[in-house]
Amino acid sequence: MSGVAWMLAGFNPDPEAGQVLGVLAWCASAAGVGGLIVVGIRMSLQLRRGDPGEGGEHFRGVFYIALGCLLAATAGPLVAALGDLSL
Repeated sequence: MSGVAWMLAGFNPDPEAGQVLGVLAWCASAAGVGGLIVVGIRMSLQLRRGDPGEGGEHFRGVFYIALGCLLAATAGPLVAALGDLSL
């Protein structure tokens, strides 16, 4: 099959391809929990040092972690909702 015909052929994954996104969503959730633990440790060390004004940086980290977890957790359902994307 030529390169162009191969690219134009519809993508037809096997039935277990959807499980990969599920595993990746669980891994991203575990990484998010680890990230929240790291942000919590950094907040507690900052409180012990007594440096004021670093709270915004910590809350920004929590926001980015939560946004990443949300994106990773919804990737599987979004792909399933789009359905068949073959040309």
